[in-house]
Amino acid sequence: MATIERFEKLEVWKTARKLTNRVYKHTQQEPFAKDFGRRDQIQRASVSVMSNIAEGFESRTQSIFVDHLGRARGSAGEVRAQLYVASDQGYLSDAEFEATYDLADKASRQLFRLIQYLESKPNASRVREKPASGRKASSTKSTWTHRSDLLRPNVPTSNVPTFQR
Repeated sequence: MATIERFEKLEVWKTARKLTNRVYKHTQQEPFAKDFGRRDQIQRASVSVMSNIAEGFESRTQSIFVDHLGRARGSAGEVRAQLYVASDQGYLSDAEFEATYDLADKASRQLFRLIQYLESKPNASRVREKPASGRKASSTKSTWTHRSDLLRPNVPTSNVPTFQR
C-alpha cells in the first residue's frame, strides 16, 4: 500500500512549482519586469496553484481538498490567460510562451484527473497520524492511502494521493 504523507510528494504540486519558478524567471526580465500589474498578477496566480494544492492536502476533509484543487485549477487557467497577454505585449518569445503554457496546461490536466479520482472515491477516509510519544500534536501529518487495485485504470498513480479504508 502506497502512502503520500506530504503535499511536496504530489506530482501535480511539483509541476506547479516548476511553473511558478518559470513565471518568476520570465517576470524578472525586461520589459516584463516593468509591467508591475501584469507581473504581479501572473506571479500571484502561479503561486496560488501551488498554495491551493498544499492547503487542500493539509485540510481536514476530502471535500475541502477537492475544493482547493478546483481553485488551483482555476489559477492555472488564469496563468494561461496572463501568458497570452504577456506574449501579445512582446514580453515572451514564442518558445518561452509555449514552454510555460505547456507547464500550466499540464498542471491543469493533472488537477482535473486528481479531482476526478477523488470524486470517484467519496467514502475514502483521511487518516491523521498520531504523533509519536513525546512529540507535539502539531507535528501530525496528513496521510492519504489507497489500495492500488481500487484505482481506475486510466488514472495514473503518480498524481493520486493514497487512501486507506
